Amino acid sequence: MVALLVGVAGCIGVLVAARHTVDAVARVPGVADTLSAASVSVDNYLLVGSDSREFGDPNTGETGQVSGNRSDTIMVLRYDRTTGTAALLSIPRDLYVTVPGHEGKRRINAAFNDGPAVLVRTVQQELGIPIHHYVEIDFTGFERLVTALGGVEVCFRRPTKDENTGLAIPKAGCYVLDGKQALAYARSRHYQEYRNGGWHTDPTSDLGRSKRQRDFVNRCLQATLAQLKTDPFRAGDLVSAIGDAVRIDEHLDPIEAGSSLRRAVGDGLGEYSLPVVPATVDGNAVLLLGDGAETVLAYFRGTGPAPTK
Repeated sequence: MVALLVGVAGCIGVLVAARHTVDAVARVPGVADTLSAASVSVDNYLLVGSDSREFGDPNTGETGQVSGNRSDTIMVLRYDRTTGTAALLSIPRDLYVTVPGHEGKRRINAAFNDGPAVLVRTVQQELGIPIHHYVEIDFTGFERLVTALGGVEVCFRRPTKDENTGLAIPKAGCYVLDGKQALAYARSRHYQEYRNGGWHTDPTSDLGRSKRQRDFVNRCLQATLAQLKTDPFRAGDLVSAIGDAVRIDEHLDPIEAGSSLRRAVGDGLGEYSLPVVPATVDGNAVLLLGDGAETVLAYFRGTGPAPTK
């Protein structure tokens, strides 16, 4: 979902109003010092969705403010300068890693508690993926963008719900989700479908959510492009809808980056998940890298071909 700022900006590079809006986007101090040097052929963007219990904790449904930073979504957007293609990789929040500055291992989500720079360093050191730019969006911005788009269509095979996030789809079919419903869908970790006379929870939990998020990002991008082809001046409204909720590294020019990404966005983003296996460490459920992970990581490092799906 955080790829949307870059994608929208790329569609409006000629608009002066857009430049003014983008220039006002907040920068993350200090994170640029941790970024990798520019690559010859591949640009990687670390995309982070920061969470708030204002919308309900996706695990428990509880509301209220929380202390510290919370990252509910971590993705890497890979842009290949040679082929003009782009791909998204979801990094599970429960991936068990070493976080710089801490003894032992912990979930990668915890790295964000120490700030964006620590999260960038963790991804680079633990996964070997060079990160060239950083983009962060609060979920309030995601909700406003979907609302500004007039909703995004998602099709459901069965009645679906998540009582923790408020997702409620009464029967199978295609629905245009508004901002609030889209947020409930994207944040769902207790995703349930009604079949065979009862409610069944998606056993993949965070992995299933990551897959739905990647699909929703693509749907949002395609909806954005469709609207801009019809009315290019809608772009200013769309950027303004999320501008206040986005933070980026000091060196990123969203319009310049988006101009490069425009064709890739139009063709659709490749979607990849990181192969993992569940484990229990000290009584805590975590995820470890599984078979095939190195192939996916090599692709996002820029050292290997695209994995076979």
